[in-house]
Amino acid sequence: MSSLDDLDRLLKRKRALDVREAERPELAARLRELRGWQAGRLARTYEDLGNEPRYRAGLDFFLTDLYGPQDFAWRDRNIDRAWDRLKRTLPRALLSVLGEVVELESLTAQLDHAMVAELAPGTVTAASYAAAYRAVGQPAARKRQIELIIGIGARLDQAVAHPLIGLALRAARIPAYATGFGVLQSFLERGYTALRDMKGAASLFELIRVRETRLMEALFQGDPDPFGAGARHSVYG
Repeated sequence: MSSLDDLDRLLKRKRALDVREAERPELAARLRELRGWQAGRLARTYEDLGNEPRYRAGLDFFLTDLYGPQDFAWRDRNIDRAWDRLKRTLPRALLSVLGEVVELESLTAQLDHAMVAELAPGTVTAASYAAAYRAVGQPAARKRQIELIIGIGARLDQAVAHPLIGLALRAARIPAYATGFGVLQSFLERGYTALRDMKGAASLFELIRVRETRLMEALFQGDPDPFGAGARHSVYG
């Protein structure tokens, strides 16, 4: 996803959702509840990996920068403003990462808004989340969400293997901060450093793919306890 037209379309879609959220305080509050619940679910699903020194840095990046509950609107604006310059200065591998990050954020925001529309009133629970998930449906979108997470991880992992990309990223640091794109630069550096320190992130992202796919299938199949003991696996899957 490196074409300007595609990126512009995704950013417009994401901005429209951000505006809708900003204009409706009750929607914003409900989205915060949903995302908080999702963050807790992710922490439980990957608790064992967080205790593994090899996986810790890459997992933190996944949970905070790729699929966490944070508001990424400021990063999106950085990408929007900087895209023409980035096309001339960043390696293609990192441009591909940014394009997929925007697609992931846009898709996740759309699914979250759809979930809020289906959630039963009151506190979000495992049962109400599962019911809303099935009501929203969209299995192709859920599969694409997982594919994007794994694809971003794989692209960053490949980038780490090329020392010239690290040099290009370091060279971009001062101009990025000087021109107001520090948030974007920081994101790329955190991802690059986290996966570089792992010395190979393929096994981590394969575990994420397996766990998220199993959970998605359990939810769609109406598993009575999709988040229970059966959903927690060893570090091997």
